[in-house]
Amino acid sequence: MQLCLSIIIDPSFFTSFIMSPLLFLILVPLIAILLIMCGAPSRFMSLAATGLNVALGLFLFFHFDTRAGEWQYLQKISIVPQLGLNFTLGADGLSLIMLVLTTLVSFAAIWSTPKIEHSPALFYICLLFISTGLVGAFSSLDTFFLYSFHEIALIPVFIMIGIWGSGDRQKAAWKATLYLGAGSFIVLLGIIALYLAAPINLRSFDFRVMKELSQSNISHPASWIYLLLVVGLGTLVSLFPFHSWAPSTYSSAPAPTAMLHAGVLKKFGLYAFIRLALPIFPSAIAKFSTLLLLLLICNILYIGYVTMAQKRLDFTIAYSSVMHMGTIFLGLIAFNRLSISGAVLLMFGHGLSVAALFCLCAALYRRTNTLDYKDLGGLARLIPKISLLFGFGTMASIGLPGFTNFAGEMLIFFGTTAAVIINKGSLSFIIAMIAALWGVVISAIYMLRAYRNVFFGPLSNIQRWESIKDLTFFEYAPASMLFLFLLITGIFPRLIVNLIHTALP
Repeated sequence: MQLCLSIIIDPSFFTSFIMSPLLFLILVPLIAILLIMCGAPSRFMSLAATGLNVALGLFLFFHFDTRAGEWQYLQKISIVPQLGLNFTLGADGLSLIMLVLTTLVSFAAIWSTPKIEHSPALFYICLLFISTGLVGAFSSLDTFFLYSFHEIALIPVFIMIGIWGSGDRQKAAWKATLYLGAGSFIVLLGIIALYLAAPINLRSFDFRVMKELSQSNISHPASWIYLLLVVGLGTLVSLFPFHSWAPSTYSSAPAPTAMLHAGVLKKFGLYAFIRLALPIFPSAIAKFSTLLLLLLICNILYIGYVTMAQKRLDFTIAYSSVMHMGTIFLGLIAFNRLSISGAVLLMFGHGLSVAALFCLCAALYRRTNTLDYKDLGGLARLIPKISLLFGFGTMASIGLPGFTNFAGEMLIFFGTTAAVIINKGSLSFIIAMIAALWGVVISAIYMLRAYRNVFFGPLSNIQRWESIKDLTFFEYAPASMLFLFLLITGIFPRLIVNLIHTALP
């Protein structure tokens, strides 16, 4: 009680609400939630809140001082100073990229949401909680709050799958709960172990202090802490063999939920890996690089071939999302500025493209009531807008030049080549790079085949589709917005790369 009173009485607690734009990003969706609970129109309030956050996120993005670098927009509220626990907000280039991704996908997910038949207020509240948790996680400089905000974002996902999902939604919800709950718990153990293993003078939850740690000044075996983080974060990212929860989750989840989770929430594990593992455990990364390279090769090749065998459009997109995590992990394990910049760039591009594809997939399902390839075909002549936008999504997913995904993959390949040279022709890196290059071919095969099966060839059933309607403006605009940002950052990747470099040593 005394702690709460001291926080409330502290004048800085009140000024922080006005002075910190990052705190405002967190508060906007929370205020919208309160207004919806008081009876305000749920869709309007959700669109207004997420739209405002898009504007603010882009404002912070373009006003970030890349010359100064480091952390900006800082705000600190002491919680338990004796334990080094503070509610500290700040953003560097990496944080801002993830915040812009979060606000864009959140806005698109709510904008593309169709009419909800039952409990629409609860549906939008869950979406806003996911957005709040993501913004909070990417704005926090303390691992405690980063983890806590992630859990705030994760819990509504299970609720939404169980209530508004499709197919065997209960099984999918429980499977996701067990896998992601276990992964989150392992991450928590790793964070606690890292805190306790640090010397007293470096014992803090703050990233800026934890970056000073190294394996030489950690009292416990650092390799075990690193492996805890790899297993926990790998589960959240769907790294092989902890991946099986993802396809069923995305295929059963409501489209806005799949957009937010596959597009943004899954990137939390990669973001935390960059914040915690890369600066603190460089020796452990080198020591276990062969193991991680083997796992990411399985993500690329094994999951890639599984994706080729899928008979439904939603499962193809879901498995492809898992596959691309292997390429991003390759950029992180190569562990140089080129490869890490490519990994972050691909995180941003993949987040936008997979969100747009799930959005279009849901729009197609509402019109056809099926996503089986055997039931579809030749729809481009009847619904050209969906066909055009899905073509953009296909080309972005396979890394066509002009999209952000291409720039990210190229930097990863260049960075991996540098890692091969630095490691004097390391066989494991050579094999991983060849696998990643072959993965580009695999992704082209399954995405182009999916595009052909759905939109080209003879109409599968002319009478069945004769009354089908194309996208309305409110369905066309959200995906178009995401593709617009994919093209802008794909043609001008330095908009993002310059920010990434401010966050790298």
